[in-house]
Formats: sequence, C-alpha cells, structure tokens
Amino acid sequence: MTSVERPRALLAGASRRWVRMLPWAVALVLCVALLPTTIVVLTADYGLNGAVASALAVAQAAPLLLAVVRPLHAWYVVVAADVAGALALLTVDFEARLLWPFPPMELVGYVALCLALGLRERRRTLVLVWLATAGANVGLGFAAPHGAGARDLLLTILGGVTLLLSGALRERYEAQRRLAEQETISEAERGRRTLLEERARIARELHDVVAHHMSVITVQADTAEYRLAALPPDVREEFTSIAATARESLGEMRRLLGVLRSEETRGELAPQPGLPEIGQLVEATARTGAPVDFTPCGTSGDAEVPEAVGLSAYRIVQEALANVVRHAPGAATRVALSVSRPADGEGGARLTVLVVNGPPPDPPSGPLEAGGTGHGLVGMRERVRLVGGTLDVGPLPDGGFRVAARLPLTEEEFT
Repeated sequence: MTSVERPRALLAGASRRWVRMLPWAVALVLCVALLPTTIVVLTADYGLNGAVASALAVAQAAPLLLAVVRPLHAWYVVVAADVAGALALLTVDFEARLLWPFPPMELVGYVALCLALGLRERRRTLVLVWLATAGANVGLGFAAPHGAGARDLLLTILGGVTLLLSGALRERYEAQRRLAEQETISEAERGRRTLLEERARIARELHDVVAHHMSVITVQADTAEYRLAALPPDVREEFTSIAATARESLGEMRRLLGVLRSEETRGELAPQPGLPEIGQLVEATARTGAPVDFTPCGTSGDAEVPEAVGLSAYRIVQEALANVVRHAPGAATRVALSVSRPADGEGGARLTVLVVNGPPPDPPSGPLEAGGTGHGLVGMRERVRLVGGTLDVGPLPDGGFRVAARLPLTEEEFT
C-alpha cells in the first residue's frame, strides 16, 4: 500500500523560520481583513442581502488559507464564489460608479491567490487558469448592468500580470536550486575523482618499492643452489618454485599498474625517494627565500624505516613545504623527523614527521594560485592511512600551520 505524499506549504523549503511562516501570516491577515470588509461593502454599498453577502464573503476569503498548501483547489472555490457573487449583484440595483463584476475586495483576494498559484503550479496550469479567468470575465461582461467597460477586465489584467511575475520568480528559483544541486554534485565528483587519482598515484609509486623486494626474492631463490652447497633436491625444487611464483607476481603487478596508469602518465624510471632525500627538499625550499630548520632522524637506537614509510614521509614533507611556498611565502618553517617508542611499552616504534610554519612576514593580498590541485591533504591522509598511521593538520593561533604525521615502523601495525 503506497502512502500519499502530503503537499508542502509555500516556501516550506526556506532555511529561515520566519520565511516559512510568511505565507501563513499573509493568508491569515488577508482572510481576517477581507472577510468583514466584503460583508460590509456588499451590504452597505451594493445593497446585497446580509446572509448572501456573508456566505459570499466566507467563500471568497476563507480559501486563502487553503491556498498556502493547495492553491489550485482554493482557486476552484474562489472563482466559483466570485462568479456567483457577480451574478448575485445583478439582482440588486447599485450605482454605476461601483466595480462590477468583481468588487475591490475580490480583486485583492484573487491577486493574492494568483501569487500563490504562480509560486506552486507549472506554466501550463497557469496559462489555463488565466484563460479560464479571462473567459469568465468576458462572459460576465455581456451581462453588465451599466454597460461593459475597460475596468470590468481588471481581474483578467491583474491576475495575468501576477501569474506571469510569480511564475517567472518560481522558475528562476527552481533554476538556481538545480544549479546549486548540480554544483554540489560536481564538487562531490571532483573530490571523489581527486581521491581516486591520488590512490592510483600512490599505487604507482609503491609498485617500485614492492617490485624491488620481489626482485630480491627472485634473485635469492634462483641463486640459492649456487650459493648454498649440497642442497637436497626437494629444497632446490622449493627454491625454484619460489622464484617462479615471485616472477609471476611481478608480472601481475605490472598488469595491475597498467590499469592504474592513465594514457597521459609515463612510466617513472627513477627510484622512489625516501628519508635521505628529505634534506634535498629542505635545501630546495630554503633557496626560495624561506628560512627552514631541519632536524633529521638520529642514527643511534632508531628502528629501520621501511621503504613504504620512508616514501610516505617524503611525500608528506614535500606537500607541506609546497603549501608553505604557495600560501605563506617567506614564513619560518621547521621540519623534524624522529623515531620514538611509546612510554607505556605498547606498540612498536613510530616515525614522527613534523612540519610547522609560522605566519608569512608579508601576507599576500590574495591567493598566489587561482586554484589548487586538490591533492595536498587528500594525498597526505591516504598515505598515512595506507601505513596505519595518524595525521594531525590544522592552523595555529598565530596564523601558521602545522602538519604532524605518526607512521608505525613495525610491519604488524601497518599491514
């Protein structure tokens, strides 16, 4: 059993509460103002019977509250009541200066109703509403008690203008809403594409690291029978199987890399950088005029740094220093690498990568780049997640920026 969706009130999607309540407030004010006014005018000025005038007033004013939720249903009631009121006025003798077939109160209520219609209904419905209004207006004009005049078409003119303006306003709002939705979707797609591109780039870089280890395994397995004397036949066969499996794995990795690499991306022949190359990054940044203080890892008591961790540390420092040059030129920067073990004895050794910069000496009047690549923080987070570490980035109170990554050095923690 399907549930019927309840119609929403006009402006129900507005972010501010007072805007959502505005249609109800306007409808209530019009209803309270027009109801007694219509009764008084129809009885005092037009000479209509009090009971008939009261019934017409209720039928013409009360549906304005319904128009907030269902303007088309309210229009059916109001149009029928307005036509009935015009026919009822033909039974009394009123002065020629008074408006007919629709007195001023009915014009005000109908214009408000047309505004609600224009903000809710489609263009085709608005055209049909106006044609029905014009037809009723022209048809009643043939029975005009004092002769037809231009002012007898006021309802058609005012209603048409209101429908046109409110319909255009609604279509403009819908276009802006769809544009905002499309921009949101496009931004999400750009973020997703950036993430996928960065993951593919990381995979391409790690290919060299893994391929090196697999190649070592292959060479060791192939040369075991020559390096180790008197190997039993079954052991020699085992080494041969290990070498074959390693070569097959290398082939599968190359095919996988071919999928990850785009047509525009060429193969990288240079070995992937690691911790020893971070000093070169610092020197290159210092040559741009930014003072950089570099504290490398100590040599005593440090755990061995895996190549994947070293590569991640290098890329994190590279992106952090590039951001300093782009967004805080000339700012004092500190780069520190350290290996530590938790004081509680739980967990293995960790490599801490810290890049902290202060505020630029001369803040630029605008951004130095019109737009970034979008790979900075995304790449940092992906690399840290890859090795099972943690990343802490954010601005400092003095206007600087801090990047702190903690990368585990034991295989049990990041596999």
